[in-house]
Amino acid sequence: MSNNNMEKYGYNSFFENQVNKLNITSEDLIPGRVTEVQKELYKIVTEYGENSGKLKGSLFYNDKIYSVYPTIGDFVLVKHNPLGEDIIYRVLERKSKFSRLDSFNKVEQLVAANFDYVFIMLSLNNDFSLKRTERYLTAAWQSGALPVIIMTKLDLCDNYSLQKAEIEKIAPSVPIIAVSSISGEGLEELWSYIEPYKTVVFLGSSGIGKSTLVNALCGEEIMKVNTIREDDSKGRHTTTHRQLIKLKNNAMIIDTPGMRELGMWDATQGLEIAFDEIGELSKQCRFRDCMHEKEPGCAVRTALESGELPKERWDNYTKLKKEARFAESKENIGIRLKEKAKWKSMSKFQKQSKRGL
Repeated sequence: MSNNNMEKYGYNSFFENQVNKLNITSEDLIPGRVTEVQKELYKIVTEYGENSGKLKGSLFYNDKIYSVYPTIGDFVLVKHNPLGEDIIYRVLERKSKFSRLDSFNKVEQLVAANFDYVFIMLSLNNDFSLKRTERYLTAAWQSGALPVIIMTKLDLCDNYSLQKAEIEKIAPSVPIIAVSSISGEGLEELWSYIEPYKTVVFLGSSGIGKSTLVNALCGEEIMKVNTIREDDSKGRHTTTHRQLIKLKNNAMIIDTPGMRELGMWDATQGLEIAFDEIGELSKQCRFRDCMHEKEPGCAVRTALESGELPKERWDNYTKLKKEARFAESKENIGIRLKEKAKWKSMSKFQKQSKRGL
């Protein structure tokens, strides 16, 4: 089986080692990458090219042997069908993933997987939000990839030094690039991260110029572009589904629908990195289990009172931490329910086996 074509889509030893460990005897199963997701319909690229795909029902639906469903960017094992849809048999372990809380069902919603950089996109107009930037940074650090902050619509801003200085305070180690998709300013610096066989995921609210930037990088208009409302700088949704776009230099972009609100999911590590100065202050508290409320010798309260730690940043940190704890409790409930269903299924199987004897 030749994986030369798949290497151009980011397939490397991380995924190949997984396939080797699975010791799959059937040569019918081959690796593929999910390039588009629309509900439960998939587009998959394999060594045979791109094809539509669907899940193997007996593995994902009926007995639910596999509870990990594919998302955009996933590497999967499929049975190729030259006359119809490829069949997805398994999702390989992810090297990075980005999740959010499904606010309606209160469960994890996977947005994208297996990317190298997270481009956090902020618009240099009236919709610029520092709190939203902190939220995206938390999710980006949690994902396992490296964040890069992209300030779009540079052509509409005479001086962005104030916004850049505000971001540098909360993310001193994160690259910040200001770009204009119209004039092309800043795009050259952007290309240093958009390397062959690497994958970048775009995150940001509606109307911040994601689709315009994708078109500029592709050198052609492949994404529909909508205008924003001039009265409040709010954007309209342009991307309606998730897709992986291949650039001419063999780099890949995962574009996602704009999100006005990003609910936290599994963000403990991301919070520690995004708000690292709060963690350092906590180490200086007199009590190891300090709640940073009324305890004596609390370094966090002292920093808040002196202004060293801005109250807005502390309030946003506590809000995100509360969301993360809520998501964690939901995840734990889900794990317990899955374990219960698993043991119930095993017990049922054992009873049927005894009757057969």
